[in-house]
Amino acid sequence: MIARIWTGAVRRGDAGAYAEYMQDTGIAGYRGTPGNRGAWMLRRDDGDVTEVVMFTLWDSMEAVRAFAGDEPERAVFYPEDDRFLVRRDLRVRHYEVAS
Repeated sequence: MIARIWTGAVRRGDAGAYAEYMQDTGIAGYRGTPGNRGAWMLRRDDGDVTEVVMFTLWDSMEAVRAFAGDEPERAVFYPEDDRFLVRRDLRVRHYEVAS
């Protein structure tokens, strides 16, 4: 199993709206891809921003590629991300789930 992790940040006042937006875009996209085992959005307030971690589990790197394309380490962004995100990783980290 593969864990895929991406991080970013939004203005604290946008955290709720961004979470709703991600339910309709990112979370729906993850969960709708064959081989996805689950998708979670973690968030933590830090001063005037809210840090966001997108944590997903996948059957294999092939399943990740079905979602992310031929460069699975490249982050996937959505049309309104520029409006919300004040900080974003352009790369995604993948981990083999050991236990």
